[in-house]
Amino acid sequence: MISASKLAGFFAAHAIWSVSDGETLIPMLAYTTEEGERRMDRLVLEDDLEKSVVHGKERLLANEMDANDAVFLYDGRITLPQGKTDAIIVEVRAYFSPDSEAIIAVPYTPKASGVFRVHKPKLLLWQDCDDFDVNTALQSFFEGVDEHEKGSKIWAGCLDESK
Repeated sequence: MISASKLAGFFAAHAIWSVSDGETLIPMLAYTTEEGERRMDRLVLEDDLEKSVVHGKERLLANEMDANDAVFLYDGRITLPQGKTDAIIVEVRAYFSPDSEAIIAVPYTPKASGVFRVHKPKLLLWQDCDDFDVNTALQSFFEGVDEHEKGSKIWAGCLDESK
C-alpha cells in the first residue's frame, strides 16, 4: 500500500493541476506495470461523468490492466464540518494485497468561488490494511504529490489548511 499511496499522491497532484483552472476533472485510472512504469487512462463514456466513474470503479476492482498498484481519481463532494465541499476522490489499491483498499479525499475550493484553494486531504477509508502503517502510507502520498512538478507547485501555492 506504500507504493500505491505514492502513486495516489502523484496523480492527486495531477488532478489538482487539472481542476485548478476551473476545468472539470475527467476520471482517471492510473497504475503501475510489472516493470514499474506509470500509466494513466482518462475515462469518458458517452460524455457521461457518472457512467465514467462507475466504469472506472469496475476497472479498478477487476484489474484488467494487470497492474501492481492502481488508483482511480474522480471529482466528488464530501461533507466537512463546514458543509459539503468539492473533492478529488482517490481510490487506492495494492493488488498484491487484494482485500486492502484506501480512499483519500482532497477537498478543494473551486476557482469559480473566487480563489482556488486546496485543503488538507482526508482519509475516508483504510480497510483491511492492517499490514500497513497508515502514517507511512500518508507520508508516501505526500512524496508522490511532491514528485508532480506542476501539480505540487499549485498545491503548495493554493494550500488552505483551514478545512
